Amino acid sequence: MASIALEHVEKRYPNGHAAVRGVDLQIADGEFLVLVGPSGCGKSTLLRLVAGLETPSGGTIRLDGADITGATPQARDLAMVFQSYALYPHMTVRQNLAYGLRVRGTDADTIAQRLAAVTEALGLEGLLERRPAQLSGGQRQRVALGRAMVREPKAFLFDEPLSNLDPALRMQARTELLRLQRRLRATVFYVTHDQEEAMTLGARVAVMREGRLEQVAPPLEIYAAPVNTFVARFIGVPQMNLVDAPLPGLDVRTGTTVGIRPHDVSIDATGAMPALVEVVEPRGYDAVVHLRAPTGAPIVAVTSGQPPAPGAEVRLAIPADRLHVFDADGNRRA
Repeated sequence: MASIALEHVEKRYPNGHAAVRGVDLQIADGEFLVLVGPSGCGKSTLLRLVAGLETPSGGTIRLDGADITGATPQARDLAMVFQSYALYPHMTVRQNLAYGLRVRGTDADTIAQRLAAVTEALGLEGLLERRPAQLSGGQRQRVALGRAMVREPKAFLFDEPLSNLDPALRMQARTELLRLQRRLRATVFYVTHDQEEAMTLGARVAVMREGRLEQVAPPLEIYAAPVNTFVARFIGVPQMNLVDAPLPGLDVRTGTTVGIRPHDVSIDATGAMPALVEVVEPRGYDAVVHLRAPTGAPIVAVTSGQPPAPGAEVRLAIPADRLHVFDADGNRRA
């Protein structure tokens, strides 16, 4: 496997739109890095620049230290798995897996050895003679992954490969993908708009907005110490509460923005902040409670106990050491 380095990478289109703006990013050999951000932020464009499917307007892309900025996709030895699995419908699973090797002139013995290893790793043994139309979404996803694996590339590039799966299957596929990556010690650059997927998969997570990287760090660090209000709201479900100071019971200076994770808000009779319950969303194992503070600010709490009824007047307790304080415009952590 190999490291990937992006140095001041930019992509501007003839109409003037800047999809990627001066991105610097290092992905270590064997690292699983997830790039996450809202639709249209430039994350798929950045992945396509690494793959060689787009040409950068500026900057340098390196693979294991070698400059590949101007190299063709074929010369980069990178395997890409798309949101659309793009399997050949007239071919069997076996033929789909072997196709890339055959067109590269790989000998039959090597093809057989690689297919056997990948088939076993992905649990495809009983599916080799089926065609894509005879497979479930999860099975097609595994075949697409296997087709990339048999090449034994220097790194894997994933563009939202699980987004077409239903939630239960997506969770299973994430687990299988992590196990496989650790077994192969593969370098993975993975793009998604799903922050939960980013948090569960990435050894590090890069958060992107409008073509720029906002924060790159391990997922728990991003959750615990977001650098600005954009990252604070984007990472975490339900979203972080962001309210202007001051608030009753919170000792924070005026002119700042205060962030409070819903899981850190306790509905407690001894709490310092009064609030009105507006909406309750039971989820079985807990409930999401939407409240209104005396200042009119909306606040969301997550409670595992019996939730209060809509219309109830309650009190909230918020530990001071769980607050996130940002400057007034939200651009940096205070």
